[in-house]
Amino acid sequence: MENIQACIFDLDGVIVDTAVYHYKAWKRLANTLGFDFTEHQNEQLKGVSRMASLELILGWGGINGKTEEEKLAMATQKNEWYTEMINKMTPAEILPGAREFVESCRAAAIKTAIGSASKNTLTILNKLELTPLFDAVIDGNSVNKPKPDPEVFIKGAEALNARPSQCIVFEDAMAGIEAAIAGGMKTVGIGSADTLALADVVVTGLDKVTLEMLTSI
Repeated sequence: MENIQACIFDLDGVIVDTAVYHYKAWKRLANTLGFDFTEHQNEQLKGVSRMASLELILGWGGINGKTEEEKLAMATQKNEWYTEMINKMTPAEILPGAREFVESCRAAAIKTAIGSASKNTLTILNKLELTPLFDAVIDGNSVNKPKPDPEVFIKGAEALNARPSQCIVFEDAMAGIEAAIAGGMKTVGIGSADTLALADVVVTGLDKVTLEMLTSI
């Protein structure tokens, strides 16, 4: 690829794993509605917005006829439970190699950004003490269209004054990989090659990525 100008990282599943907190909060909501919510179902919510996730969960529970106001109240309650948990996070929860790789990017004069659907991105980054390592943060408060729409990554490239063709996106969800490709960017999948087949490269974590590896994408 052309000379790398920027690396844009999804947050959840790439820098930190907050899936367990989402799971616990959604499960608590489902239980209050009279049904259970499984970890397998939680995996299907990766990269999905809060309201879209709620729609899926209500469908799985066979819950119909809720008004938009009731749905908003449920999503707000879930987020309050989730926020209580993430406010107790510490830097020890950063995924292996994440801080080190972002630091290596910055040392090589490669700009860095977060591109996440989460509206709690800044809270999490502050708790992990990672905020200063990113030149821009584009999150659920900044975009209108969820992945696989490329909006979040296009805005990230614009914030970094980088051409899409010179950006590499790091994602753990297929919707995120599709969004990056739609935005004209190269991709590194974090997770399983079986589920991230469209990514240019797939690794198990940022501890397996080197800057030299990226130049061959």
